[in-house]
Amino acid sequence: MRKYILLIMAGLLLAAGAGCVIPAYSGDPAKRTEQLYNTSEDLRQVQDQWDRIWMVDQPSHMTPYRTHGGIS
Repeated sequence: MRKYILLIMAGLLLAAGAGCVIPAYSGDPAKRTEQLYNTSEDLRQVQDQWDRIWMVDQPSHMTPYRTHGGIS
């Protein structure tokens, strides 16, 4: 029983250092560069989408100077 536990622990240690079982990107450097570029471009555009959702990209309607608002 103890042999199996040691074998399982050794297998887990080896598997932990090997990286992901299914690689996220291609092994070909040209394809991997293209995939990484597309991923980073998608992440860059998230900020623009977020600004549009919260309407932060609209111009401000506040005046640069104070107005009294009363009748003078």
